[in-house]
Amino acid sequence: MAHNGRLLMESSQEIFEKYHIDEEVGFALPNPLEELPPPYDEWISIAKNLPELIDKNELRKKVDQLKIHSIDALRDHKSQRLAHLALGYITMAYVWNQGDGDVRKVLPENIAVPYCKVSEKLGLPPILVYADCVLANWKKKDPNGPMTYENMDILFWFPGGDCSKGFFLVSLLVEIAAASAIKVIPDLFRAVKNEDRNTMQKALCYIASCLHQARKEFEQINEYVDPSTFFNVLRIYLSGWKGNSQLPGGLKYEGFWNTPKKFAGGSAAQSSIFQCFDVLLGIQQSSGEESAARFLQEMRNYMPPAHQEFLLSLESGPSVREFVLSKGDDELQADYNECVKAMVSLRNYHLQMVTKYIVIPSNQEDNKGTGGTSVMTFLKSVRGTTEKFLLRDN
Repeated sequence: MAHNGRLLMESSQEIFEKYHIDEEVGFALPNPLEELPPPYDEWISIAKNLPELIDKNELRKKVDQLKIHSIDALRDHKSQRLAHLALGYITMAYVWNQGDGDVRKVLPENIAVPYCKVSEKLGLPPILVYADCVLANWKKKDPNGPMTYENMDILFWFPGGDCSKGFFLVSLLVEIAAASAIKVIPDLFRAVKNEDRNTMQKALCYIASCLHQARKEFEQINEYVDPSTFFNVLRIYLSGWKGNSQLPGGLKYEGFWNTPKKFAGGSAAQSSIFQCFDVLLGIQQSSGEESAARFLQEMRNYMPPAHQEFLLSLESGPSVREFVLSKGDDELQADYNECVKAMVSLRNYHLQMVTKYIVIPSNQEDNKGTGGTSVMTFLKSVRGTTEKFLLRDN
């Protein structure tokens, strides 16, 4: 299906509407709902009290007592997203509980059936994904105030105090800063079509500045997230049941599927924004390590379908990289390289943070020592591939 003609002709406004992208917050859900009507308010109540229920070891009992609810009354997208977020939190808490190795391999029917049904409606897997805990898990304290850490909060928390808030909100602010650049995509494509060097240059400069801002937002993680709490507490609740030695067969969703299913836990690789810039700049991760490319491709299945569609439409759009190369213009190549360098810089910083938040803490505890290895290999591969796409002087 050729999308390129459509993307060329569409304004940023049309692209935003069609692919569920918001002008202000990008791929994030604008102004998420915070409450659901009865009977679904039971889910919200449990999700809001997770840390306390887990601390008192009452969470599983509370979930086991829930009645099974039909999801037919959850008709609009925002209600469904809130249900998916709340049920995702409850599922993670039910499986991992106090994080001490007492793991449940079966999700009871009263939660599994509505969770799988709402997941089907949204085209998302029944596990807590980045589109839940980062993109749909936020509110402004003062609705008229700015989108800053100080004026924002998350809707639901895991154990570990402010660690959840720090990790999810900083991730969101990085996402939003980078997403400001989406609005110039039609300009880029039109510049290729019309051979318009100036428009191309302006758009590339704007993208680079948005990516630099994203890197700046990322630095806030040091201020708001404690490495030991992240590694020993929060990280447990973000773990999935694919390639996890504690749930080698996956999780059984009682009453919905007859066999256990394997799903990966939430990860920044599930963010559409950085895959979007890889595609736009012609950075082909598929030319790097096969396992890294495969993982990135697989993570698209964890994105909302409209965002997956958007990435596909970009892939069949005109090549910005080829245009820049064909012009043989040093200044234009320098502007293009500035964007690629900004992507490398973000990925470098991500590597530093994985070292600080996973590798170093995991070395302190031998039993969790393997936690950091594959993440580092994956990120080094992605960064290395990104660097290969810098345009060199002939």
